[in-house]
Amino acid sequence: MPEARGVFSIYDMFFVYQLQSIEHPSERYTGLTKDVDARLLAHNNGQSPHTAKRKPWRLVNYFAFSNESTARAFEAYLKTGSGRAFAKKRLW
Repeated sequence: MPEARGVFSIYDMFFVYQLQSIEHPSERYTGLTKDVDARLLAHNNGQSPHTAKRKPWRLVNYFAFSNESTARAFEAYLKTGSGRAFAKKRLW
């Protein structure tokens, strides 16, 4: 059955997520995915070279976007100096 126009399901969303290493709490990671659970599992299974050395990871938060370009822009912002400062003050 086709979805009504303007109605989104969770499967249509893009997620910006933030992880924190359990064994190295000062280590954090921000990423973008369409499936948060699968992506966290991949990080904890060592399938990402950027996070493999600091596993296991815990999910701290995630933000859902219906528009991929908006999600990518928010992820990029969180990786800037001002975005890291914002996240440190408001999100961690």
